[in-house]
Amino acid sequence: MEIRRSALIGHPAASTFDVIEAAEHYPEFLPWCAGATILARDQAVVAATLTVDYRGLRFDLTTRNPKQRPHWMAIRLEQGPFRRFEGEWRIAELGAAACKIEFALRYEFDSTLVGKLADTVFGRIADTMIDAFAQRTDDVLGQAGASRT
Repeated sequence: MEIRRSALIGHPAASTFDVIEAAEHYPEFLPWCAGATILARDQAVVAATLTVDYRGLRFDLTTRNPKQRPHWMAIRLEQGPFRRFEGEWRIAELGAAACKIEFALRYEFDSTLVGKLADTVFGRIADTMIDAFAQRTDDVLGQAGASRT
């Protein structure tokens, strides 16, 4: 499965990147995220374990994400119920107070039996990510508005 979404954000790229990178705050605004633990963080990488709990689907997912603040962060699976799980965030400056965020995610669950149910549920989660982060950016940085595609 592959998801691609983008949004225009009325905030600087660096501030927007910081909101996206701060996985420890995901449970505050992502209804499917029941927990988040940062395992490592430095200028080049952030690693975290997220607990996904949504409509009967519950699992832990650990990623180690290379990053180049404020323009790019990859998503790389370390552990979780996926055969494939990779993606990236791209943040392009559009001026001093605006940026465009692009989110891409490619995934495939390990088990075909679980995969069919999980694909539907997880597809909905992934599909709403860009909206959730655009709203979170406004909530944290102040209302400026966003346009999603």
